Amino acid sequence: LVRRLAKEHHSAALQQLASRIAAVQKFGASAGEDPFAKVKAMISDMITRLQAEAGADATEKAYCDEQLDKTQTKKAELEHDVAKLTSKIDQASSKSLSLKEDVKQFQKELAALSRSQAEMDKIRYESHQAFVEAKAELEQGLEGVRKALSVLRDYYGSAAAAASMIQSSDAQPAQPEKHAKASGAGSSIIGMLEVVESDFSKSLAEIETAEDTAATEYEKTTKENQIERAMKEKDVEHKTRESAYLDKTSSELSTDRSSVQAELDAVVEYLKKIEEQCIAKAETFAERKRRREAEIAGLKEALTILENETALLQRHRSVAREHRHGLRGAMTLSA
Repeated sequence: LVRRLAKEHHSAALQQLASRIAAVQKFGASAGEDPFAKVKAMISDMITRLQAEAGADATEKAYCDEQLDKTQTKKAELEHDVAKLTSKIDQASSKSLSLKEDVKQFQKELAALSRSQAEMDKIRYESHQAFVEAKAELEQGLEGVRKALSVLRDYYGSAAAAASMIQSSDAQPAQPEKHAKASGAGSSIIGMLEVVESDFSKSLAEIETAEDTAATEYEKTTKENQIERAMKEKDVEHKTRESAYLDKTSSELSTDRSSVQAELDAVVEYLKKIEEQCIAKAETFAERKRRREAEIAGLKEALTILENETALLQRHRSVAREHRHGLRGAMTLSA
C-alpha cells in the first residue's frame, strides 16, 4: 500500500519508507523484533512528519498570501501615486510652455508697438516741423500782403479824396485823364492783393486745422499705445512669474516622483521575489495540500490495516498457545 502511494504521488519520502518497511518485514523477525510494531512506528512517524510539513506549508501559505496582498496593494498605491504625479507634472509643464509662448507673443507685439510708436513719433515730428515752416512762411507772406494793401489803400485813398475836393470846386478844371487811369490800376492791384491775402489766410487756417487734427490723433493713438503697452507688460510680468512658479512646482513634483518611483521599483523587486517563492513553483500549495492529505489518508489506512492484522495475528497466536497447552495437559493425564 505504501509503495502504491509512493508511486501514485511520486513521493521519494514514501518510496524510501516503503523500502524501509520491506527491509523490516524481511529482516525484523529474524532479529527477534516485532516487525508489525516497527512498521507501525515508522508509518506513525511518517504521518507526523507529513502533518508537520502540511502545517509548515499552511503557515507559509498564510505568510505568502499576506505578503502578496500587502505588496500588490502597495504596488498599486505607488503606481497610482506615480501616475498622479506624472499627470501633475505634465499639466504644469504644458501650462508653463503655453505661458512662455504667450510671453513670446506679447514681447513680439510690444516690439511691434514700439516700432509703430517710434515711426509715428518721427512722422509727427516731421509733420509738425513742416507745419511750423509753412505757417511761418504763410504768416510772413500774409503780413507782407497786408502791409502792401495798407500802403496802397492809404495812397489811393488820399489821392481820391484830393480829387474829390478839387472837383467839388467850380473854379478848378477837370482832373487829367492819366490820373483817372492810375486810380483804376490801383484798384486792380488792391483787388489782386486782397485775393492773395484771402488765399494766404485760407491756407493758414487749413494747415492749422490739419495740424490740430494730426496732433489730436497722435495724442489719442499715443495714449492708446501707452495703455496697451502697460497691459501687455503687466501680462508678460504675470505670465513670466506664473511660468517660473510652474517650473519650480514641476521640478519639485519630479523629485517627489523619483522618490516614489524608487520605492515602487523596490516593491516590484520584492514582489518578484515573493512570487518566485510563493507562486513560481512546480507544485502549488493546493496541489501539495491535496497530495499530503492523500498520503496521510493512505498511511492512516495502512496503519489501520496493520493494526487489524496485528490484532488478528495476536488472536491466532493466543489460540495456538491455548491449543498447545491443551495438548500438553492431555498427554500428562494419559501418562
